Amino acid sequence: MPDFQKQYVQWFPGHMAKTRRLIKESLNLVDGVVEIVDARIPYSSSNPEIDDLIKNKPRIILLNKSDVADPKATKIWIDHYKSRGFYALSVDCRSGKGLNQFIPECKKALSRVIDKNEAKGMAGKPIRLMVVGIPNTGKSSFINRMAGKNKAVVADRAGVTRNNQWFNCGNGIELLDTPGVLWPKFDDPEVGDKLAFIGSVKDEVTDLESLSCRLLDVLNKTHPEMIEERYKISDFEDLQGWEILELIGKKRGFLIKGGEINYERAAAIVCDEFRGGKLGRLSLELPQK
Repeated sequence: MPDFQKQYVQWFPGHMAKTRRLIKESLNLVDGVVEIVDARIPYSSSNPEIDDLIKNKPRIILLNKSDVADPKATKIWIDHYKSRGFYALSVDCRSGKGLNQFIPECKKALSRVIDKNEAKGMAGKPIRLMVVGIPNTGKSSFINRMAGKNKAVVADRAGVTRNNQWFNCGNGIELLDTPGVLWPKFDDPEVGDKLAFIGSVKDEVTDLESLSCRLLDVLNKTHPEMIEERYKISDFEDLQGWEILELIGKKRGFLIKGGEINYERAAAIVCDEFRGGKLGRLSLELPQK
């Protein structure tokens, strides 16, 4: 058995602490907030302080990467958000799917602001929205799509966008980008794991082999058929994550000198393929009742 330690994810770079202050300072500049979450883990990918930070500002929640999430689960989440008085859309910011509904949704969410501006003789005044979200949920891809400019740096890496930037989307909408926001502390280890699974925690601060084993443990309980279909292995239902990783390594021929399994390579493949949706469309969370 490989020496895979149980490692809880805890990551809070110094610049993340500053982000909360920046959001508070910038709120008086905007009319509403666009929060981007990962459709596979909407609860875990939503910063727990958002409610307190933005107070009563209108909020539009974009469930991004819905192309790799279970569509039934995404529909449940949208209904859940709407029941709480929020506006919500299922989107894929890289392809642009679903974003054609963003401007109409904004105008519904900000109808009071628009009416107020018109009453003051300021019809046509731009609606300003702050875009918030934890790292790697798709803020930059969303802004690039809406603004039609690739000014916001995009990378499949946690914590890329650094400085506040304004973007004009046309149609009377302006977006304020902010740095990514992540929990200052993961009180629930499962939340930390889920964030690491989707890549919102830098791989450099996690043990990728341990992480892949925990991911396989989760998928074995919730979506074993996807493991079987993707990796062409069977009879693994009673196995632990590291044993499933070993089967995948053997099946893929990830061997090193002496016929040992290259666990590092197998782990990287499992995490990358999960993040890229190659195992199929799946969600790891439903709203808590």
